[in-house]
Amino acid sequence: MTVYFYSQTDAFAEFSNFAPFGIEMDGVWWKTVEHYFQAQKFDDAAWRERIRKASTPKDAKALGRTRDVPIRAGWDDIRNDVMLAAVRKKFSTHKVLAELLLGTGEEDLAEAAPGDYYWGIGADGSGENRLGRMLEQVRAELKA
Repeated sequence: MTVYFYSQTDAFAEFSNFAPFGIEMDGVWWKTVEHYFQAQKFDDAAWRERIRKASTPKDAKALGRTRDVPIRAGWDDIRNDVMLAAVRKKFSTHKVLAELLLGTGEEDLAEAAPGDYYWGIGADGSGENRLGRMLEQVRAELKA
């Protein structure tokens, strides 16, 4: 069986990067993993702060998608590491989330994001599901 997550109204919505579980990274509090991740795309400190202060994760994502501000060099090489660090922090910060994740046992985890074929499974299920695999990795680390 597979545990799917995506929408904030679905079961396991807590696994989404949009879920309202903040993290402290680099000595600063971020409202969501999405806020943190999107901000890390940029070297511009003022732009990162604007993303950090965005009202919603959707707004943070929109700011992170701009190309009016240059993306940091080597972003594609580090984005998986940035995401994994943030996801680890989320589940180590919020024990209720760690318990929820552990409660999925050995099930496959899949971000059912129809438009995302990298982090999610995409509309047809053929996506790379990087976020789901990271959650499985964090779950294994929590068990150890």
